[in-house]
Amino acid sequence: MEQNEINRAEWENPDNWTGPKWLSVYFSKKDTRTWVPKQIPALGWTVNLGKTAGVFWLVGFVVGLPLLIILLMLAIQ
Repeated sequence: MEQNEINRAEWENPDNWTGPKWLSVYFSKKDTRTWVPKQIPALGWTVNLGKTAGVFWLVGFVVGLPLLIILLMLAIQ
């Protein structure tokens, strides 16, 4: 089986998704992609938390976005 087929099979496996479809979280160590499409394509993409890079992206958003907002608020004052 080629890696593209493995990635697709992992993405289609409901056991690799947690939460409601509109806010689902993806976790697969066998899928080589860091970013994967959401289960509902109109909602964009999500990170693969089965990969270290995916975890770093998530932490970057969770920590970085609020920090950026705080810095912008301080700069405006």
